[in-house]
Order: sequence, then structure tokens, then C-alpha cells
Amino acid sequence: MTTVSHEPSVKPLIERAGAYLPPAKIKLIESAYEFAAEAHCNQKRLTGDPYIVHPLDAAMTVASLQLDAPVIAAALLHDVQEDCGVPNAELNKRFGADVARLVDGATKLDKIPWRAPGERPGEQSVQAENLRKMFLAMAEDIGVVIIKLADRLHNMRTLDAHTPEKRLRIAQETMEIYAPLANRLGIWQMKWELEDLAFRYIDPERYKAIARQIHAKRTVRERYIREVEKILRDELSQHGIEAEVTGRAKHIYSIAQKVDRYEEQHKSFDQIYDLLALRVIVKSVGDCYNALGVVHGLWHPIPGQFDDYIASPKESLYQSLHTTVMAIGARPLEIQIRTEEMHQLAEYGIAAHWQYKEGAPRNGRAEERMAWVSQLVEWQREMSGEEFVEGVKTDIFHDQVFVYTPKGEIKEMPAGSTPIDFAYRVHTDLGHKCVGAKVNGKLVALNSPLQNGDMVEIVSGKSSRGPSRDWLNPNLGYVKTGHSKEKIRQWFKRQERAENIERGRDVIEKELRRFGMTLSECQDEVLKIFKLDSVDDFLAQLGYGGISAAGIPGRLAPLVRKDDEPVLPAIEGPAPRVSSQTVKVLGTGDLLTQIGRCCNPVPGDKIIGYVTRSRGVTVHREDCFNVLHEDEKNRLVDVEWGRSDATYPVAVHIEAWDRVGLLRDVSTIVSEDKVNMLGVRTEHGDRTTSVYLTLETTGVQQLGRLMAKLETVRGVISVTRQLDGSRRASGSL
Repeated sequence: MTTVSHEPSVKPLIERAGAYLPPAKIKLIESAYEFAAEAHCNQKRLTGDPYIVHPLDAAMTVASLQLDAPVIAAALLHDVQEDCGVPNAELNKRFGADVARLVDGATKLDKIPWRAPGERPGEQSVQAENLRKMFLAMAEDIGVVIIKLADRLHNMRTLDAHTPEKRLRIAQETMEIYAPLANRLGIWQMKWELEDLAFRYIDPERYKAIARQIHAKRTVRERYIREVEKILRDELSQHGIEAEVTGRAKHIYSIAQKVDRYEEQHKSFDQIYDLLALRVIVKSVGDCYNALGVVHGLWHPIPGQFDDYIASPKESLYQSLHTTVMAIGARPLEIQIRTEEMHQLAEYGIAAHWQYKEGAPRNGRAEERMAWVSQLVEWQREMSGEEFVEGVKTDIFHDQVFVYTPKGEIKEMPAGSTPIDFAYRVHTDLGHKCVGAKVNGKLVALNSPLQNGDMVEIVSGKSSRGPSRDWLNPNLGYVKTGHSKEKIRQWFKRQERAENIERGRDVIEKELRRFGMTLSECQDEVLKIFKLDSVDDFLAQLGYGGISAAGIPGRLAPLVRKDDEPVLPAIEGPAPRVSSQTVKVLGTGDLLTQIGRCCNPVPGDKIIGYVTRSRGVTVHREDCFNVLHEDEKNRLVDVEWGRSDATYPVAVHIEAWDRVGLLRDVSTIVSEDKVNMLGVRTEHGDRTTSVYLTLETTGVQQLGRLMAKLETVRGVISVTRQLDGSRRASGSL
């Protein structure tokens, strides 16, 4: 797709910057534009536009945040060093050290490409290197990252010019890194637009469907919001509170997230009433709380839907009161209350503290609140590429909760953090010595998620026995943050190599045993998958947690043994029909597909399709007995897993010591993991029992997690996944 080339004008940028900058600083921007326009004069974008359109748009975004002239100038010049060969020394000479430093920082962030879709988790060193550079640059000057966000925003606005594959890759990295970064910095304007644009390319059908549904109900919603606006504005006026009350539309991606949450509660799109929210902007902090009282006096507040971010600001410095009430028509309505200064911070985030204010000193509080960047730069030096990427996404790009130490100090933790994460956040030694925890004065399990406002007290042992290896098992949920995981890994890494090898051997043999395999049978394939040269190196890394045991089921699924698998007695259960969204038949249009009952593949397994004479395409595992012994090979077609929330039946065999309550405990674990049990059968032996389950799972990852939990049930000897061998007959495809 191309657009008609047009001659860009710097006038809108000058007008926007001139609204808050003095004329002397405007001259720097004009000079930077002239230099950039000349440097890019012979270059075109894929859209057909002159190249200067791109840096000009990035500079407009920076100016909308009201940043100083050097940052705007650097946005205009951010591509001349790399794309036009202009030395940084020349930029320093022409525009000063500040501009040259910002351009150099932005250029370095572009040097290394990001991870491509489908890249294995162990190959994240390139992505980690780019993240490291970004955070190092951010620690030196926030302007570098704001320029990078502005650059990405315009690239997303013009993404149609790229190939479908490149559009998807850029959209995915935008959703994974850039939108969360804008959110962490509190730049809401950038966050929502980056999310919506990325969502449009990642899931175009769903994006269009939600957009159509929003448009269909727009008139009704707008009439409703005007009505509640007037009621609240009049009520505030009667109480002597001067306020600006406006409706705020929710954005398509945030609505998609809300739809997902509603579907979990079995509610439809038509039941989502809070697609619009009210924003109330008042004069002072006191007026915020007075306005909250007026709102709650007017409409009944919904329990558990109030957040005070004024008393406890977010790490991005965001402040506001959030409440949800049952407004007219008994419809839920979200209301945000803040001052004008808070509103500026909500819109511009951390950039608001770097905004140009002539003669004003740099905001010390903002620099103090950005200490998390320096902290991240410090501990990332000790982490491998994969661990660093994982840590950034959990510790930095995740929703936060605020908890208190016994002395009343506030600690901000990623949502889902546990008491062990809290202990490591306070001090590494406290984490190593943690043996228990009290939350709000009550003893809790160490894998209990912390909630906003919890007061956490860590019970420590007198001697440093060190952490438990179970803490690194994500299936058990003991630690959430990358920081905690890295400290635990470091502790185990310092232990004897022989001990780590032995522990790693226990872990891998247990994982392989679930799938009917041994390490000696597949050690060459395992080393190839994990890119290691020796079995001992692999076992040692597995032993101290350098390789996560949780990822093993998905990585080793293609190696599951074939013809010599033990036969599992059949448990009848429905073979689900799957839509073309669940399984894609390559090279053809929509075809009816269904899961083969003989091998019951799940997402994560390598699969192949078999064209039947009357029932569409049957999907089998590539190593299915019937596929391997099929005579008509021309009826086999390539298929791949698509996007779907479907579930798949899987046969699981549990061997355990016989005892009262065993089946009850197994059922409890299965139900807690939200897995449906289609069938169950038991066989009793001498003091032991075999439990045969047919479970509906979403894929290998969920299955591996559930099997790990089942192994913790008292008396369980082994848990294995097996094929239903009773249907191994020629022609049963």
C-alpha cells in the first residue's frame, strides 16, 4: 500500500513548540529541520512520502509532550547519523552536545534487530542486548527513550507499507516492549495508541469485530454519558466544587481485555456498560476527596472497585482517585478524579517532569522515582539474556501492587508477587533465610499472592540453609519476579557442580518419565534443542535453575517415543471438532478439522493432517502409529496450530500408593488448575493403585504444569502422559 507523496511543512511543529518555548529556542528546531531535510532529500519511505515526514512526525509527538528544544531537535535528526552517514561530531559542532548525545543514544538503540516471531526462548540474547541498551540510555537521559517511542509510534501508523510478516513482527515487539514501556513511564497518550495499532495487526479480525460492535452502540453510549456528565456536574456545583467533567472513551485493546475478563464470567459484549468513563478534574487535592464524597453520595459505589493513587502514587508518578459506581440505569460507571497537575502527569507521565519550564530546576522527586531504572541497570549485569528479558517483562512491564513492611515502608511489587519475592526485594540474605511469612498478622503459605495494602512480615531462620529448589519451579508459584529468580539461581550456582548435575539429572528424568522417555534415548536431541555441548553442562544448568524445568515439556514434546509406548486402557471421551482457527490446513481454504482419537494431539505437539473421505481433515501427532503406518501417503497434508481457546482430551496415568482420599486430592488439584476431567478409572493392585484420567487441556504447557502439581499429591509415585493404544489399527485414520 502506498500513499500520494506530499511536500511536508515544518510550520505545524513550529506552532506547537512556539506555544511554550521562547523564540531563541525555536531557532534550534528550525536549524535542525533544515539540516535533516537536506540530509534526507533523496530518500523516500515505503509509503512513497519524502523521508523527512518520519522525523517530522516523531518531533511533533515529542513537542506534544512539551519537551525542551534539544529533544525536539534530536527527534528531527535521529536518523541522519545512521541513514545519512553524518558523523556525531558534526552534530555536536552544529547543534551542541545535548542534541548530539540524544541522537547518538537513539542511533545505538537501532543497531541490533529485535527477536523474530517463533524464535526459541533460548535465543533472546539479541533482544536482551537491545533492552540493556535502552535502559542504559534511559538512565542517562529519559529523552532518548521518548524519541525512540515517538519513532516507533510513527512507524506503527505507517505499518501498512511493510510485508505481512514484517508487520506482524513489528506489531508483536511493540505490544511486548514499547507499549508496556510507555505505560511504565506513564505516557498514557502513547500507550493506548501503540496498543491499539499493534492489536490491529496481531489480531485483525478481532480488532475489526470489536470496532464494529463499538460503532453500533455509539449513539446510545454518547447519549448516556452526556446525561451522567450533566447530573454529576450539577451536583458538584451545588456542593461548591469547581470541576471539569468529561467522558473518556475506552480504547479497542482495553475493551478486548475487558471482553476476555467478561467471558471468564460468562458475560457477553452487550453486558459491558463501562466502555466510557468519566474524568473529573478539580482545583486541589482536598477537592478530589470532596468530589469523591459527592460521587458516592449520588451513586452507590461497587465494593472492591476503589483505588487511591493520590496517597499511594504508581511508580510512573501517576496520581488519581478511581472508583466504579452503579449509575443511572444500574449501569457500572468508572470515574477518575484528579487535579489539573495530576492530569498533566497522567497524560504525559514521566515526561511531564522533563517538560520545558524556563528557569525551573530539574524535578528532584521525579529523578528519585525513576531510581528503578538505575536499579535495573545494576542487576541486569548479572543476568543472562533470557533471564534479563524475563525479568524486564515481569518486574518492569507488569501491573504493580503496593505492600508495607512492618515499619510502614511502602514496597512496590509486580502483581502476583509472593512473600518470597518481598523478602528478596528487602534484602537478598532475608530471602535466603525465609522460612515463613505473616500477611496482615496471619501466617500464610509462601506462594500466596500479595494484594494491595498488605503488611508483610518475613519469618527468617537462624541459620542460612539457603532457598529451596522448589522455589524455582514456576508450576508451584513460589516466586514471580525475575529479581528473586536470579538471586536464587546465583545461590545454587555457587553450590558444588556435582550436586547440581545430580539434581539436574533427577529433574530431567522425572520430566522425561512423564512422557515415557529416558535421557539416554534422546540426549543428542536434547543437547541440540538447548544448544549445549555436553550432557553435564545441561544437567548442571538444569540443577541450579539456569534452564527452567517448566519449559521442558513444550521443548521436548516432539521427542515423545513412538511404537514402544505402553498401552493405556481406553477411556471414552468426546473427540472435539476444531475450527479452522484452531488448526490451519496449509495451502487450502476452510476445511472441517477434527482431532484424531488415536493420539489426541494438543498444541505444542508436532502435527499432520489426514484427508478423510467424508469427515474433512483428521489431525494427528506426527509420530502417531496410524500415520507412520499409513499406505496412502498422498492423503497426508501439512497443518499447524492456529489461535484458539479450544481444549483437547489427553490421557494421563497416575501410579500411587493406595490410600483413602487419594482420588479426592487428585480431583482437587485438577479443578484448581481449571482443567475439566472427562473420565476417570482406577485399578487396584497390592497396596498401589493406578488412576487413569482423561483431561481437557489447552496444550503441552498446561499439561506439564498440571502433571508437576499432581506429583506433589501425597502417595503419588509417578504421573505420565500416554497414548490410547487400543485404537492402533491399520485404516483407523
